[in-house]
Amino acid sequence: MRYKKLLTWGVVAACVAFTSCKKQLDINTDPNNPSLDQLTSKLVFPAGVASSIGRIGGHLAIVGGVWSQYYTQSVVSNQYKDIDSYNLTKGFGSTNLGVDWVELYSGALNDLVFVQRKSLQESDWNYYLLSTVVKAYTLQVLVDLYDQVPYTEAFQGTANLQPHFDNGYDVYKGLLAELDDALSKDFEASTNSLPGEADLVFPAAAADWTVDPWIKFANTLKLKMYMRMAYAKPTEAEAGIKALYDAGANFLDEDAFVNVFTIGKDKSNPFFSYNNELGVANLRASVTMLTWLQDNNDPRIANYYAFASGTTGYRAINQGDFTNPDPFFNIASAGVVNATDPADYISLAESHFLQAEALERYYNGAGAKAQYDAGVAAAFERYGYSSASFTAAAGAYAYPTAGTFEQKLEAIIVQKWASMPKSHALEAFFEKNRTGYPKTSPVYSTDAAYVSGQFVYAKNGVTNGLFPKRLIFPDLETSKNANAPADKPITEKVWWDVR
Repeated sequence: MRYKKLLTWGVVAACVAFTSCKKQLDINTDPNNPSLDQLTSKLVFPAGVASSIGRIGGHLAIVGGVWSQYYTQSVVSNQYKDIDSYNLTKGFGSTNLGVDWVELYSGALNDLVFVQRKSLQESDWNYYLLSTVVKAYTLQVLVDLYDQVPYTEAFQGTANLQPHFDNGYDVYKGLLAELDDALSKDFEASTNSLPGEADLVFPAAAADWTVDPWIKFANTLKLKMYMRMAYAKPTEAEAGIKALYDAGANFLDEDAFVNVFTIGKDKSNPFFSYNNELGVANLRASVTMLTWLQDNNDPRIANYYAFASGTTGYRAINQGDFTNPDPFFNIASAGVVNATDPADYISLAESHFLQAEALERYYNGAGAKAQYDAGVAAAFERYGYSSASFTAAAGAYAYPTAGTFEQKLEAIIVQKWASMPKSHALEAFFEKNRTGYPKTSPVYSTDAAYVSGQFVYAKNGVTNGLFPKRLIFPDLETSKNANAPADKPITEKVWWDVR
């Protein structure tokens, strides 16, 4: 089991790469404020990871958790009503999601680009790979949320304060090329350093540290990105995935997550910090997910939701029905997120599900069932359960070996969805938009014909029956960058969402 160590989000100031911060860092006698030329990859890389996972696994995961219908807004509080009703206005983007945008660019990505450039100069290919992978992951999340982001003209400091935005497809191509470049380096070179404890994703003592998990992480990230292109760019997606398999690429066989959180302010799991440290558990169980778990007798219900207040059972709220005056909903089950829970980049379960889909799509299903079963097993084992009876021939989650491709894809994606509450929830939102699974219900969840696990349009939704597909650019960006694209509604699909 990976050890835990204290993580303070302020490990390194996020202003590392900014000219405007140089004076702040220019204090020769203070070891806590080193000058820019004293900063090292080992010092800055953990800050980049902390900033990245803190936003993607925190506030953005709450957006993903609500839009993936794991959670809905409590009827006795107000924090996430805008998210639950799809009412993300320009003002909301400035005050909430705008902070995520700014932190990911000015904090995470600037730190990671600093490490990427410094390690390239020093031929330190270990840190070059690490920084490239986390940078690619972070930008992939941003472009999946916004469809266009600054990329080719970004990270130039005062040389370009108004970068153009690149379209999503071009960003994907650029990131895949960066990953290929990083993977091509010499990891046996004498110039390489050993991150050891500075590696928050695969931590180890320096003597035991190895780059191998990061190579697998990079390969799995490439697999995920190509899979996201499967409908929009089918020829390129197939060629990219087959190239990985033909080269004998190894994929993640462990979780790629940050698991260093402790109890305490600024030290806890980021999802927990955003939701629970408010003093009120705003996020309550959605009927969509909770009834699906109940109908399948899935033991993970105890790890995803608490008992309804004052009871020994579960109670859920219909998605987006936060104005319902019925006192029945006042004690609905809260979402369970612990201060010490890990926050995922790519989970072991997700790695297996990605491989299962790839084998179904491009290799006539050879080995797909084994990868699917392994994905379900990993998702169960994370909470100490066995999935054997669920994936057995007559089990609730048995792989539809004799079914159509769509039936197999649905099984894979629904189980992926079932594995992703908490800090990994954003990924389930993307996969719903890419594949259409879980299915969307033709009736609301109060209807007798409702099928558990199918998505419903939020009761208080403001988008005329259309589900959210993206975020809108925050005022913090568009008011200062004349090259920012025109706003598009959150219901407009991003480039890879073509089904």
